[in-house]
Amino acid sequence: MTVIFSKTPGLTKSETHYCPGCTHGTIHRLVAEVLVELDLLNDTIGCASVGCSILSYNYLNIDMVESAHGRAPAVATGVKRVHPTKTVFTYQGDGDLASIGTAEIVHAAHRSENFTTIFVNNAIYGMTGGQMAPTTLIGQKVTTAPGGREIAHSGMPLRISEMLAQVPGSTYIERVSIHTPKAIRSAKRAIKKAFTYQIENKGFTMVELLSTCPTGWGLSPVD
Repeated sequence: MTVIFSKTPGLTKSETHYCPGCTHGTIHRLVAEVLVELDLLNDTIGCASVGCSILSYNYLNIDMVESAHGRAPAVATGVKRVHPTKTVFTYQGDGDLASIGTAEIVHAAHRSENFTTIFVNNAIYGMTGGQMAPTTLIGQKVTTAPGGREIAHSGMPLRISEMLAQVPGSTYIERVSIHTPKAIRSAKRAIKKAFTYQIENKGFTMVELLSTCPTGWGLSPVD
C-alpha cells in the first residue's frame, strides 16, 4: 500500500469540535505543517485569545498560552522578550483582534515586535452568537444587525491589513483566503514567509486569512 498523505505531527490526535464548514481546522493544519517544515515545532510558543481561536491549544502540538480577550499581542510581546530565540505567534479572530485587541495589535506592529500573528477573519463574532464585528461587511446580516450592517449606523468595515501595512514597524502583512485548493496553497506560502521573516529577526509579521462561519452566517457549508 502506498501512503499518499499523512497527518502532520504538528497536530494533536484530538478530534475537531468545529462546526461543519468552519475553516479553523484548515488553518491549524497550515500552521502546523509550516512549523514542521521549518523545524520549529519544538521551539514554538503560541498565544491564543478568547473566541473560537482559543481552542487551538487542543489541536496544535506545541506549547500554548491562553490570553485574555484581545491581549494575545501583549502576551506574545512578553513571551518573545523573555525567550527571544523561540518562535512566537498569536492566533486570533477578528472580533478579538479587530475590536477588543485593536490597541494591542497596532502597538505591537508599531514597535515591530518580532512575532507573527495568524489573523482569522470570518467577519463575525462566531463563538458568542454571531454578533457584528468591526470587519462585518456592509449589508451582511448578523444577530445584532438583522437588517444588515449600515454605514450610517456602524461605519465601514475596518480593514486591518491595510491599516497595519501603513505602520512603519510592520515587516510583512498579507491577506489570503482558503476557499479553494489553490488559495490554500497560497495561504501556506504566506504563513511560511511570515515565520521565516521572524526567524530572520525582521520584526512584526501578520497573515490575515479570510475564513468562513456558516453557523454565524446562517448558511449551509456549501452555500
